[in-house]
Amino acid sequence: MRLSRFHLNTSRETPADAEIVSHQLMLRAGMLRKLGAGLYTWSPLGLRVMRKVEAIVREEMDRAGALELQMPTVQPRELWEETGRWEKFGPQLLKIVDRKRAEYCYAPTAEEVITDFARNELRSYKQLPVNFYQIHSKFRDEIRPRFGVMRAREFLMKDAYSFHLSPTDMEREYHNMHAAYSRIFTRLQLKFRAVRADSGAIGGDASQEFHVLADSGEDAIAFCDGSDYAANLEAAQAAAPGPRPAATAAMHRVDTPTQKTCEDVAALLGIPLTRTVKSVALMGDDTVKGCGFVLALVRGDHAVNEIKLAKLPGLAAYRLASEAEILEHLGSEPGFLGPVKPVKPITVIADREVAAMADFVVGANAVGFHLAGVNWGRDLPEPDAVADIRNVVEGDVSPDGSGKLGIARGIEVGHVFQLGQKYAQAMQATVLDEAGKAQVMYMGCYGIGVTRIVAAAIEQNHDANGIIWPLPMAPWQVAVCIINPKNNPEVAAAAESLYHELHTAGIDAVLDDRGLRPGPMFSDIELIGIPHRVVVSERGLAAGTFEYRGRRDTESAALDHGALLARLGVG
Repeated sequence: MRLSRFHLNTSRETPADAEIVSHQLMLRAGMLRKLGAGLYTWSPLGLRVMRKVEAIVREEMDRAGALELQMPTVQPRELWEETGRWEKFGPQLLKIVDRKRAEYCYAPTAEEVITDFARNELRSYKQLPVNFYQIHSKFRDEIRPRFGVMRAREFLMKDAYSFHLSPTDMEREYHNMHAAYSRIFTRLQLKFRAVRADSGAIGGDASQEFHVLADSGEDAIAFCDGSDYAANLEAAQAAAPGPRPAATAAMHRVDTPTQKTCEDVAALLGIPLTRTVKSVALMGDDTVKGCGFVLALVRGDHAVNEIKLAKLPGLAAYRLASEAEILEHLGSEPGFLGPVKPVKPITVIADREVAAMADFVVGANAVGFHLAGVNWGRDLPEPDAVADIRNVVEGDVSPDGSGKLGIARGIEVGHVFQLGQKYAQAMQATVLDEAGKAQVMYMGCYGIGVTRIVAAAIEQNHDANGIIWPLPMAPWQVAVCIINPKNNPEVAAAAESLYHELHTAGIDAVLDDRGLRPGPMFSDIELIGIPHRVVVSERGLAAGTFEYRGRRDTESAALDHGALLARLGVG
């Protein structure tokens, strides 16, 4: 490829509406152009990178035994109603109506379509196991699309779905896909981590996310320093605390006239924040006391984990209680709430840490007051339920007991699920087993965000000058740059010869023959992230050398022909 014949449109200016590095650099490098909110046109340069990612994904899926197909992006309402997701999926589901007033959605995922395909195509256990995949566009109507292609509304995704006769075989394929994903991200030369995760809107029995590690990542990942335990913060388990100590103080009321947070109360009383308890008022279904009002308790230095909380009985669709509901049940306003002597019956759910506390401080359900020296069983009944309902924090004991937890940031780029029979049962996708009896199939689901990988790679690999592509993802591996202000035919011929030699050796090279001055030329090559830069010039030709510089290097090196080819991996 010659840059003089390629569409390359770079910019020195950082777009004002680009919030994160990957969005800024993709726009500056000319990889993307915005069409509308969360909608982007990929330029020839951007598409080269995306196709490199797509090729590796396809190769590893094929290697893992999956079969490629392609499903429609427009899907009938009737299929989604069979699984109950037409309404449950929420406002991200873009719904459309055709000229005959039939209703459809633009695919955010394809569980319904692939299950319909399987129930019509698969008849016997002899056809199982089977894994179908596609690399295709998806659309999710994000309420606030941002961060460029990191959270766009339309995106390219690899989604795969496997079908099995037994849960054991489903689990086998789950591990097969986990291994395939590990190979994909390893081949892409990305620093990544596989973590336990919540299944979210897809549902199912078990799932793991794959995260590209980056300081700008939206997700927090908890990991153990002494084992391979790792989990998304939403799913990370807190280790069980030790036994509850004996009470040593009497409950007493303390003045806290303006102190509404645990931090302020602890500072006023001169006690550690770990001796305070935070009360979060919720409304759920009728719970153990026949009352929808719930008080969730976590230690003052901890935060409630909304995902864990929603998995408890009666709280699947919980919401925060209103001030009127709080006043009705506790007789106070927020900031002074607690579980001691409510006005009306309530359900108390205590985090395991709180259930193991003694002599703690809680709100007194009276404006301007808290209670200190509070103890379970003496000053208030034991909690109605005890559960792990908090986010883990840095330094927590790992739940596997093998060390301490650390917290890192990550960008989710892949997710594998064991769906079980969730969709197959709803859509009656069955095959005949060995005894000739209809058996509901088990399913797995495996997704990779191809466009997100491109952005995540930039978030992990960049500097002040631009993108630093991992070699397998780069639009070209080598840029051969010509500096030839005198139009010396020998310089042009040497550059052409090197360019063709690299191509013959299987190196994806580009010839920068645009005739630019060295400064603008090198700035472009650094901005678009080419891993290797080779300069052919009259001075170098006279010395029998080429000027070589790797994208992460701070200095250039003069290399003869043989040394250059060795540096580029030729020979």
